[in-house]
Amino acid sequence: MTVTPEMIADAAAAAVRARQHAYAPYSDFPMGAAVMTEDGSIVPGVLIENVSLGLAMCAERVALFTSVTQQKRPAVLALCSRRTDDNFTFPCGACLQVALELSDQDLTVVAIDPDGAQTHTTLGDLLPKGPKRHTPGDSD
Repeated sequence: MTVTPEMIADAAAAAVRARQHAYAPYSDFPMGAAVMTEDGSIVPGVLIENVSLGLAMCAERVALFTSVTQQKRPAVLALCSRRTDDNFTFPCGACLQVALELSDQDLTVVAIDPDGAQTHTTLGDLLPKGPKRHTPGDSD
């Protein structure tokens, strides 16, 4: 699938909007995400923290998992958060692995800061040695 600049812009705008609804009382690092699916639907997600850190859920995974419930394949994954050490904040390794499972290495990943500055790359560039995605029918 060819990802257009409009798709990237729409996913980025949705991630910026979603960030306003993040639940981040422990880190004070609100994050919003959005998946643009192959059919053009936008699926938002927000960081949801918990006093038990292991029960927290990243914004990207909320958006990715929700796209599965809607039976839609991700084409763009956008993440909006403050920068980390003056660099754009990209999804963590767990989120990248989930994205690989639900899409492929060509997935466009967009990082946006709250001021609207952004950059994008592919999942393959962020996870170059990620494990092979299992597809039904693959032999073990």
